[in-house]
Amino acid sequence: MTVRMDEELIHGLKTLAEFIGVYCARKHADTPRCAIVLKTHDVEAIVGSPVELCAECSKLLAHAFTKRSTCPLEPKPACKHCPDHCYHPAYRARIQQVMRYSGTRLLLSGRLDYLRKMLF
Repeated sequence: MTVRMDEELIHGLKTLAEFIGVYCARKHADTPRCAIVLKTHDVEAIVGSPVELCAECSKLLAHAFTKRSTCPLEPKPACKHCPDHCYHPAYRARIQQVMRYSGTRLLLSGRLDYLRKMLF
């Protein structure tokens, strides 16, 4: 499967990986982690460094990357504003939890660039 990778998509995927990474590091600190390897995406190239997550967060990242990359809408809306949700309901609830937790942590640590992500 070939995935169209424009600048906006790469930025969105990188943001997803960072949010899931923050969540995993804080919520699953005692869980074993391994580097993420996906058949459809070069995660290390997208993020700029290796991404290591627990098994649960790895599945979430794979689902999120696949759904975001194959979204048929142009321009891609923020998933929370999408009229046709493509995430599986369990993953959708999980990604909402991750975004809420990680967004707050990143804002409190001085990452004001994520204020836009939290609000829109």
